[in-house]
Amino acid sequence: MARAKLARIDSHAAPPGNFWNRSGSTSRERLASVKKVAGNEMPGLRERKKARLRQEIIKTAIRLFRKHGYEKTRIDDIVEILEISQPTFFRYFPTKDAVLREVGRRGFTCITERLQSELSSKATTAERLRRLFQEMAREVEADRPLWQAVVLSGAMDPVHSPDMRVRKEAEIGLLQEILAEGQKQGDVTRDFPAAHLAEFMETLYHTLVRQWAVDLTGPHKLTERVRSAVEFFLRGAQP
Repeated sequence: MARAKLARIDSHAAPPGNFWNRSGSTSRERLASVKKVAGNEMPGLRERKKARLRQEIIKTAIRLFRKHGYEKTRIDDIVEILEISQPTFFRYFPTKDAVLREVGRRGFTCITERLQSELSSKATTAERLRRLFQEMAREVEADRPLWQAVVLSGAMDPVHSPDMRVRKEAEIGLLQEILAEGQKQGDVTRDFPAAHLAEFMETLYHTLVRQWAVDLTGPHKLTERVRSAVEFFLRGAQP
């Protein structure tokens, strides 16, 4: 069953129909071609199949987390939809938490890319921070069920994952660069090290996301809370 599913996922990667019917090919040439494919191209094909199935597992799990929530989604549900066995799932991810860690990695990657974009922009520190955190808050707000799952699983928690710790440090480092530039331009107070200011703002943002995703009930808007937090920070960081 798993083989059949994989074949469907990878059907578009199969060799073209005329592969076996090239005009003028002798039996020996065709045999040589088969050996070449088997020896050189098939390992790459297997790796592509694995990568595609890994992405299918992630996409299916995310869909179920959004629909049923993190705690009610079972590995059995994921493998049933994909028509794979549990051992196959465990070859890719040891737990369902591990699937969400991949989401967490992508989350940190997105944040890092936005920070790098702001570093290359010509704007004041206030403009950079307002734009950066509002864009991130809007994306999170649009997908609350998924972020509830991320928070509940601790998928972005640097305390439990060395990988996430490295990514968080990279995020803080880029935010520190923005604030250090602000100090040079006279936008940001020099009373505190840029590193401390970056750690404070990063912690403030992620605390708001965690609280909004899990603890609050009702129609609370993350974007409004983040806007208030950024303004609070900017007032305190004025020179």
